[in-house]
Amino acid sequence: MSWMDPPDGRPWALLALCAGSLLLNVVLIASRALEGGAPAPVAESEVVAAVTAPAAPPPAAVEPVVAPASEVEVMHLAVERSLAYTFDKADGARGDVLAAVFSRLFVWDLDLTKDLQPGDEIAVAFRYEADLPVIEAASLRSKKHGKAFHAYRFTPTGAPFASWFDETGEEVAGRLVRGPIDDYEQITSLLKDRPRHRGMDFKAPVGTPIVSPRDGTVVRTDWNWSNNGNCVEVAYRDGTLARFLHLSQTDVQAGATVKEGTVLGLSGNTGHSTAPHLHYELEKAGKVVDPIDLHGLTRRTVPDGDRDRFVDARRALDGLLAPEA
Repeated sequence: MSWMDPPDGRPWALLALCAGSLLLNVVLIASRALEGGAPAPVAESEVVAAVTAPAAPPPAAVEPVVAPASEVEVMHLAVERSLAYTFDKADGARGDVLAAVFSRLFVWDLDLTKDLQPGDEIAVAFRYEADLPVIEAASLRSKKHGKAFHAYRFTPTGAPFASWFDETGEEVAGRLVRGPIDDYEQITSLLKDRPRHRGMDFKAPVGTPIVSPRDGTVVRTDWNWSNNGNCVEVAYRDGTLARFLHLSQTDVQAGATVKEGTVLGLSGNTGHSTAPHLHYELEKAGKVVDPIDLHGLTRRTVPDGDRDRFVDARRALDGLLAPEA
């Protein structure tokens, strides 16, 4: 038997507690009504909504102008013999990969086998992602050309990937006019920098749409799979054969007529491929054709709306590249 279970069977203490609580609530409600009016009744639907509505997402983080300086390595080098030798001497086992990534930036404006001279000055700010170097900014001062070439990594508003732009805001790398792929991270191979390689390579995520740049007819698909992976060959109307290799899937069949812009398949990493990319190869009358000669090149510029942000990024990157006093 407890104090809440009295002998006569009536829980007087519990009833008294409930009555006191009710009286206290009445007093509080009356007090609030005197201060600012009686509270409006809350509809049941509002209660449910308040309980079930998802919490507001936190404000989007502002993307930093450049990578934190603590993550970036900086080198100032003088060219000796070649780029490969210069970077190997400076960075040991990692030098050859860094030299290759550096070369991709400046191969568009320089012949890196003929234009480099001993004593040309290199500055490069880079960091590593998954053991691969990402160059944030670089410059090469050429004695032969009497000027410095610059590259600053920057992501324009709405762009799926960062790219590299010179000090004026013009993109460092050229882009094929009416090319086979719109969204890619970088062109990683040209005919002029890999003479034994028959095509142009576009680094792109698996599943990126690949289109026919010209009207034509599909000649064959998925041949020599161990090397090419999923692939498509299209005969353009001028007689040029275009090959699209290492696709994740093909969306056309031999004999199909395609128009400019027809999706041929999706980029991938099939066949003899070490990373996701598109290999685009051209041939006419049995001879390899440089895609640059067929398509021509264009270069993007930083959009007007991004100019101030680009200038801030360029100044910050120049600060990283500046030699220590």
